[in-house]
Amino acid sequence: MTKKIQVNEQEIIYLEHHNNLLECIEQANIEIEYHCRDGFCGACRVRLDSGQIAYPQGEPLAFVGEGEILPCCCIPMSDVKLTID
Repeated sequence: MTKKIQVNEQEIIYLEHHNNLLECIEQANIEIEYHCRDGFCGACRVRLDSGQIAYPQGEPLAFVGEGEILPCCCIPMSDVKLTID
């Protein structure tokens, strides 16, 4: 289940052993803010420019605006393109 993840023009690969998108981004040494890792705080919020994700543990409790995701608690269902501000 490898997926291509484009983050701010950098391409990385999501592998089956990754627990979530945040872990994948961190392992690629891309700087991203986070606090709770459980979808409660919203600190890791990024823009989903294209692709599909899923929240396997259910929708996050933190506010997520239209076109935004919380990578700490989601997994890609397709190749995705993200923007980290």
